[in-house]
Amino acid sequence: MHIIVLADYAIADGGAPKVAIESARALADCAVPVTFIHAVGDAGDPLLDHPGITRIGLGLSDVWSQPIHKAALNGIWNRTASEKLTAALARAARPGSIVHLHQWTKAFSPAVFSAVRASGLPLVATMHDYFLACPTGVFYRFDTHQPCTLKPLSGACLFASCDPRSSAHKAIRVARSMAQNNAIAGWPFDVVHVSDRGAATIAPYLPVGVRQHRIDNPVTIAQGPAADITAAGRMLYLGRFTVEKGAVLAAEAAHAAGMPALFVGEGPAEAAIRAANPAAEIRSWVKPAEVADLIRREARVLVAPSQWPETGPLTIYEAMAVGVPVIGSSMSGAAEKIRPLETGLIVPPEAGALATALRSLASLDIARRMGAAAYAAYWAKPPSPQNHASALIRLYAGLSSRKAARAA
Repeated sequence: MHIIVLADYAIADGGAPKVAIESARALADCAVPVTFIHAVGDAGDPLLDHPGITRIGLGLSDVWSQPIHKAALNGIWNRTASEKLTAALARAARPGSIVHLHQWTKAFSPAVFSAVRASGLPLVATMHDYFLACPTGVFYRFDTHQPCTLKPLSGACLFASCDPRSSAHKAIRVARSMAQNNAIAGWPFDVVHVSDRGAATIAPYLPVGVRQHRIDNPVTIAQGPAADITAAGRMLYLGRFTVEKGAVLAAEAAHAAGMPALFVGEGPAEAAIRAANPAAEIRSWVKPAEVADLIRREARVLVAPSQWPETGPLTIYEAMAVGVPVIGSSMSGAAEKIRPLETGLIVPPEAGALATALRSLASLDIARRMGAAAYAAYWAKPPSPQNHASALIRLYAGLSSRKAARAA
């Protein structure tokens, strides 16, 4: 068995590359040889410095960092990425190789599917988002700030002003989706869903013949002492500052509930957060290794009030792992890990509902009880890198057996 991991980045600049990196490392730690091929740049995360991992950087740039005319061409079909990836796959492939794709919309483009298909190698793709169906990848309308209910690439979808950037970007994304659908038509590859919500959202739009699997993302966090939640604990929002992830909603709710708030991350909604809650503290990103201590030290409750059907987020797992209760959105995939009124609360992504939930956590006794229950529930069956790798290895073994049977 040999796994070729594909991601636009080899640094953890977001959820998908973070999972790709941690997944590759977990497989290598289980003695599975890994080749990590990334499109952008040559730098790599220290987790990829492992004797069982060979890293190949293609030296490309993020298409959205390019002028719009180049972004249009390369975003729809990046010929250079296709040529370089085809050559890299030819060098890396060996008997028993399987390709696992995590991210392709920033640089690889849909040409990644054509290159892998031409290689003849089995493909597994993890559904960190919904780009296999939705042009913007999120099933969310940025014009109305509501979840999208339109059929992907229907007439209504094509003319909807839903893109987070502009109508020109939407046109590029639509063309990219069409090129992608042409590249994968009639190809029975495998996909991995990271939550039940994610599976239910995209399954109706997947191509016929695609085989579906359900495996939790890995969470790299060592078991330490449970948090000692104190009266000084605050509402914590940890992640990118965007409207669809509920950052502004969290600011409004904390202000209404009279609960001190801490926002850690970066993003375009920072000014809106400050306007909605002038008393909130805002900090930039912390290193991944510092996340657990941050949550343990600062939080009374972590909120993840996604307004789109988010497949994750990982922060829910991270908070539970250190014994902090969570308020999750009913739209979020990771909310399925919350036991309502026991380890946290699940609310619709509305400021009023979130404020009411925050008021209930103003009771230190309730916060501590839920935090202790969250800690126990998480560590009873943790989505550790080892458990994640074991599930992947079982999946890969099944693919190898099926390929051998077809050959026979």
